[in-house]
Amino acid sequence: MTPTGDDAARRRGPWARLRTAIDRTSVRTRVLVTVLTLSAVGMLLAASTALALQTRAADDRMDGDLLLRLEAFTTLAESGTDPSTGRPFGSARDLVYASMRLTVPGPNEGMVGLVGDKVALTAPRSVALRLEDDPQLVAALAGATTAPSASLRTTRTEQRTYRYVVVPVHVVPPAGVPAESVAATHGALVVAYDRDEERSRSTQVFSTLALMSVVALVAVGAIGWFVAGRLLAPIRRLDETARRISESDLTLRIPVTGEDDLARLTATVNAMLDRLEGVFRSQRTLLEDVGHELRTPLTIVRGHLELMDAADPQDAAATREVALSELARMSRLVDDLMTLARIDRPDFVRPTPTDVGRLTDDLLDTLRPLAERRWLVDARADGVADLDEQRITQAVVQLVANAVRHSPDGAVVAIGSETDPDGTWRIWVRDEGEGIALEEQPRIFDRFHRGAARDDSEGSGIGLSIVSAIAAAHGGSVTVRSQPGHGATFTITAPGPAARRPAAGGRDEVDERDNESPRTEGGHDGIDPRH
Repeated sequence: MTPTGDDAARRRGPWARLRTAIDRTSVRTRVLVTVLTLSAVGMLLAASTALALQTRAADDRMDGDLLLRLEAFTTLAESGTDPSTGRPFGSARDLVYASMRLTVPGPNEGMVGLVGDKVALTAPRSVALRLEDDPQLVAALAGATTAPSASLRTTRTEQRTYRYVVVPVHVVPPAGVPAESVAATHGALVVAYDRDEERSRSTQVFSTLALMSVVALVAVGAIGWFVAGRLLAPIRRLDETARRISESDLTLRIPVTGEDDLARLTATVNAMLDRLEGVFRSQRTLLEDVGHELRTPLTIVRGHLELMDAADPQDAAATREVALSELARMSRLVDDLMTLARIDRPDFVRPTPTDVGRLTDDLLDTLRPLAERRWLVDARADGVADLDEQRITQAVVQLVANAVRHSPDGAVVAIGSETDPDGTWRIWVRDEGEGIALEEQPRIFDRFHRGAARDDSEGSGIGLSIVSAIAAAHGGSVTVRSQPGHGATFTITAPGPAARRPAAGGRDEVDERDNESPRTEGGHDGIDPRH
């Protein structure tokens, strides 16, 4: 049992199943999903970058403000004088208190004053951020008053995350001024920001960008769906047209609009349909013609058999001759049809370097026994060409058979050949028979076409079609030149590599033969092959 595509994908794993699912979706959907995915990734990167920049800016702003607080406190401490009283600071508490009195906290900012590692001073009640109410932060500030220098710190508690500066201070009372206590000489100012609240602005910007991105993605999706539909409309029409096309109706075509890639694809498909229509029409015509051609001899045989007097030996013998003749005709027709059927095969012709002059002599020797005619060689090529000798012989035999059929006994039937320096070669057959009417010449190479002067019982009607096909298979063509009452000349012409002189010892007897006929219309000398 052969596994289906789904079974194979299931065994290969999730990626194979995903690939199978993607392959089943329409091109329009895949294009839209790709565009939306790329857009979403781009917007996410932009929003993430904006969030990172905004967060960095918020952190820099907090650190800058805290450093300004540090600088102001340091300046006040270095002055050593309380601005409100003009007297020196008597303790660390006085210094911290004076600094806090001069500091106005901003939004999301709070402060406390430490004396001897305990919260001794707090911000005014108008300040929302109450540092003293967070025991975890207070615990983290232990030892701050005895720190060797000021520092910026970050502490996360259960309530929030703080970014703060700790400025320790050691005040030595002036001489004669007694210190309140040893602890009173050590203190610290703590100014802190609620980092989460400060960063919330960045988060709001990110949320706004995310919302705008969603709206943009919806817009891109709608526009992309519409645009993809317009762009893929020719493919959709191509699919619809292909579904409507049948062997009996190949006339449908896809409208071509614009000059883009899809327009060129549409034009290519239309051209393909034209060729298919021509092929099917040709096949139907061939079948109809073959049916007609086979029906005629069968009707003749049947009629003679029905009328035959079996008791009359002469009548029976005559009927037998008619039947054998018609059967031979059908056999020739079948052979010709088989030849036509092989025309499109790549090995229909197998060109090899051939001495065209020798081939001309061999053809004449082969054809002379066909009938009592005056056989001549108009010209004999002096060169080598690439051709299929068997197929060319077959074509020339067809042409000579036509010439014999349409010329009287003793009339001239001539063949000739020549090669050009560029490699082009020609082989022709000339007769002095009844000729071909001008109106018949354009259709003379059509299958089953018979001239008005021919009887239906003559030939298969496709001999010249075979000649034309053989010439085309060599990259050339066959032409006819004729006038009624003045015979006809059929010429096979094909290109080839540069003509070469035949090897030494090759047959070359043209100059030894008697010239017995005048030049033809094509200017070839008539040469009788025998003395």
